[in-house]
Amino acid sequence: MATFQYEALNAAGKPQKGTVEATTTEEAIQRIKGQGFFPTSVREQKQKAKAAGGAEGEKTAKKKKKEVGFSIGKVKAKQLTTFTRQLSTLQDAGLPLLRSLQILESQLKPGKLKSVLQEVCEDVEGGTSLSESMAKHPKAFNRLYTKMVAAGEVGGVLDIILQRLAEFMEKAQSLKRKIRAAMIYPVAVVIIATAILTFIMVFIIPKFEEIFRDFGVALPALTRWLINTSRWVAGTNVGQSIPGWVFIVASPFLIWIFFKLARKSPPGRAALDTLIFWMPVIGGLVKKTVTARFTRTLGTLIAAGVPILEAVLITRDTSGNYVFEKALNKVHDSIREGESFAGPLRESKVCDAIVVNMIDVGEETGDMDVMLMKIADNYDEEVDVAVGGLIKLIEPLLIVFLGGAVGTIVIAMFLPLVAMIESLQGGAV
Repeated sequence: MATFQYEALNAAGKPQKGTVEATTTEEAIQRIKGQGFFPTSVREQKQKAKAAGGAEGEKTAKKKKKEVGFSIGKVKAKQLTTFTRQLSTLQDAGLPLLRSLQILESQLKPGKLKSVLQEVCEDVEGGTSLSESMAKHPKAFNRLYTKMVAAGEVGGVLDIILQRLAEFMEKAQSLKRKIRAAMIYPVAVVIIATAILTFIMVFIIPKFEEIFRDFGVALPALTRWLINTSRWVAGTNVGQSIPGWVFIVASPFLIWIFFKLARKSPPGRAALDTLIFWMPVIGGLVKKTVTARFTRTLGTLIAAGVPILEAVLITRDTSGNYVFEKALNKVHDSIREGESFAGPLRESKVCDAIVVNMIDVGEETGDMDVMLMKIADNYDEEVDVAVGGLIKLIEPLLIVFLGGAVGTIVIAMFLPLVAMIESLQGGAV
């Protein structure tokens, strides 16, 4: 008989730890389930190595750690997705887990993921479960990732879980790429237009100002405003130390820093997410995007065998939006008290009625994971349509803005010229 350490969830969804005696891992899992717990991690206790063997193992470990390259930051989502897909393929082919990890680690270029996998290989070789070793590296494997791997290990279906996880990550990456690709055009137009207008303000308007000064023409209010703006942008105002173009160039970075700092604090994050969520046009796109993400995440977790309470908490933490986090907190409390999933979601009004109704049907039929995946697929398509509609709306708005800006400059410059021509004609008469 061997001793197995386990981590599990009780009926209320609270974590439990302990040990159980069994001859195999499968028997240990059955005994844990017999106690009314849902095991999330089961591993055999390893006896301490002998002194001689321990010294040799320590030497080997030190050697391996020296090979780990220095790296900072997080693992790129695209790189992690590729690794997950490859690990799923190797596991489906029947290769041992440690051998699969070593193969994938050896083919990676030096970087964060390679360093992490070297440490994961050491831990797995020492008897640690894959999910526990991955949990030590949250910058590479988030909570969603490690919990799904843990569920796959307990159920003996790690290859299937990794395949589902890879599909989930690929669809998430695809959605991000579509949104980013759609925003390239309007962002490029805004940058080019801002650069052209700044050039006009710094180099063209001052030339007209000299002409008007030489002729001594009385300038209309619109022209005076344009000249004052040009002076501010060029930094030629008396007592002005910093040119205005510096603020124009720095403003996107300052806005980005402000949003980053605001989201660091819970009140700032709550205010920004709520404001964006209820904005016209943009709010609808954000709502559809977050709905697609949360339903796909929750559906993937439930299909992997993660308990519903734990799955809701993980989904809440990975939703990326305060409004949905607040709603999922209520859902978690409702399920824990034995009530429905759809009720608090309907009351929060963060999702469309069709989403709530489909979840309600999923609860009644017991096909919650299937229904959530259908919702996610449907909303992925709706996000594509919404992004296309947003681009079609942005294009005429940009044309109107550019036309208005250029038209204002032209009118402001020609009004004094008209006055000059009239004064010259009057003098000739």
